[in-house]
Amino acid sequence: MIAAKWIDLQAWAMRGMDSLAARWASGNSGPAHLATGEQGEREALFHLRKLGYTIVARRWKSAKLWGDIDLVGWDGPTLCFIEVKTRSGRDSMPAESAVDSDKRDMLRRMARAYLRGFPEKLRAEVPVRFDVVSVYLLPSGVEFALYRGAFGW
Repeated sequence: MIAAKWIDLQAWAMRGMDSLAARWASGNSGPAHLATGEQGEREALFHLRKLGYTIVARRWKSAKLWGDIDLVGWDGPTLCFIEVKTRSGRDSMPAESAVDSDKRDMLRRMARAYLRGFPEKLRAEVPVRFDVVSVYLLPSGVEFALYRGAFGW
């Protein structure tokens, strides 16, 4: 049963990736800070894939709640809800410091909504973690800081 769910999940993820590729190819542009965030999410997505994560959703939204989850992915058997924070330089405050208590509360609510889409038995068995990725878009290249299990329920 889990193998069949995994195959369905992979197919769903591939459709999502195709959709992302089409949207990126359209050359959509907007305000600079949104473009920076978009680039950071893209960089984080591919960085996490290199680390072995299987990303299954990007900017996941609930029909009933405000907000979104930047990335949802599997790190082995663990379902990860991932917040990405991007900066175009290194400020005195690290990017991850922007994940304050309000943001953490919103991410927890969104994660619960996401998990409601799982069968109840499976929902209770899936290990869950909240990760934060700080992305720094520097003239010398892109730098990452990954915080696995950055906060809990």
